[in-house]
Amino acid sequence: GVPSSFDLFQNYPNPFNPSTSIQFNVPKSSNVTLRIFNVLGREIRTLLDTDLSAGNYKIVWDGKDNQNQQVASGVYFYQMKTSEFQKTRKMILLY
Repeated sequence: GVPSSFDLFQNYPNPFNPSTSIQFNVPKSSNVTLRIFNVLGREIRTLLDTDLSAGNYKIVWDGKDNQNQQVASGVYFYQMKTSEFQKTRKMILLY
C-alpha cells in the first residue's frame, strides 16, 4: 500500500562493506533527493534527485563517490530531502 508519511530508515547492513541498502517511504508524488555526506559535511554522492510517485523505495549505495571512486572507511551521513521533509541518518563503512 501507499505509505502514510515520509520516512527514511536505517541502512542495512550497517556497518557495511562494500554496499548497503537505504529504504525510504514517499506518501505522495514528490521531488526527492538522497545524498551522502562525509563527516566534514561535504557531499560525496548524489544517489537520487528525481520526481517519485508515492510508494516504498530501496536504493543501494556501492560505497563510491560522484567520481566513481571508492571512499575510505569511516562514518558517513545520508540525507533524504523533499519540499516538506528532511531527515539525516548515520552509517559506517568498514573495511
